[in-house]
Amino acid sequence: MNVAFPNLNLEFTMNPFIDVFGLEIAWYAIIIAFGFILAAAYGISRMKQFGLDADRAIDAILAGMVGGIIGARIYYVVFSWDNYKDNLLEIFNIRNGGLAIYGGIIGALIFGLIMCKIRKVKMLPMLDVTALGFLIGQCVGRWGNFVNAEAYGSSVSDNYLLGMSVPGEEALVHPCFLYESVWCLIGFILLHFYSKRRKFDGEVGLMYLMWYGAGRMVIEGLRTDSLYLGNLRVSQILSGLLLIGALIVWLVIRSRIKRNNDPEYLKLYVKTEESKELLELAQLRNKDPKAYAQLQKEKKEERKAAKMAKKEQKVSGPEDDMEIEEAEEGVDSPDVTEQEVSAESESTEEIEEPEVLKETEVVSDDEPEETESADEEETEEKKQSDTYEGKDE
Repeated sequence: MNVAFPNLNLEFTMNPFIDVFGLEIAWYAIIIAFGFILAAAYGISRMKQFGLDADRAIDAILAGMVGGIIGARIYYVVFSWDNYKDNLLEIFNIRNGGLAIYGGIIGALIFGLIMCKIRKVKMLPMLDVTALGFLIGQCVGRWGNFVNAEAYGSSVSDNYLLGMSVPGEEALVHPCFLYESVWCLIGFILLHFYSKRRKFDGEVGLMYLMWYGAGRMVIEGLRTDSLYLGNLRVSQILSGLLLIGALIVWLVIRSRIKRNNDPEYLKLYVKTEESKELLELAQLRNKDPKAYAQLQKEKKEERKAAKMAKKEQKVSGPEDDMEIEEAEEGVDSPDVTEQEVSAESESTEEIEEPEVLKETEVVSDDEPEETESADEEETEEKKQSDTYEGKDE
């Protein structure tokens, strides 16, 4: 099967299946699984920043993955019932595609929220993380449509730069899968950075519905394989409803938070410490930009100091470990052993010498006292002898 972009000089020869030890595995399934893995890995890495317990939230992610696949298949089968009513077993064969994005979103939300309730995971922060994961999964997953040469649009002119040539179509067509993949990638980048400045828990989820709803509503109008309800494109109607509904809810919550005159309302929607801190920073930025700038500067300096301290700790760590080991083993460095011994002996002699001198001084001080006492005795004896002589005279 050949798919080409003539105006870009690109041509691809593809086999929708890959042979693994005699077992044919659809590239579509591999790409979808890869998208799931990337989305889950990203979500787990961001959970702490949204105030979520990763150990509990992972269960909700796994439940959402299962629910997403089930929901995507049910949604597709319901709106394509004529293709399955005569062969019900074909419902379980998803190797050739047949998964609807909106069904996957609905199924993932239902299963994930049920697990959040069971595992006592905060739902609004979980919706924010899930929304970012959805964008990753959709961005990657749409390339499964490319491998199957599906999800393309109506015909375009021959000089249209992105015109795509697919089997069964004489004219070039819109690469709708590419439009949606790029749209989701841009949305992910924007919301990833905005999530660090969000004003309330659940805001990223609402913005996802607005972003994806707006893009899908336009792209769905170009497709030729849309699911219909009567003469209406189901996904286009649903996209419009999600866009309008999410926008209304977002505006109401933002206006209430901006007025900041309803503590109970803030308590309901700002549930994590991360979101409370972001809200306080946003309020400070609006009221006192200088104080906000000073606070950001102080935080930057603190992070820099912490980073330097950590770096110094890593550098000094090995030396400290060696000193500890030497102290524990009682082993001195062989290069300084003799010097240390001689130095210790000299210092010992210096310390003992003053004591000897002191004893000598004490002895020398005692000798004059003995001499004086002897002279006094001789003088006394002489006086007595003179007295006796006087008496005799």
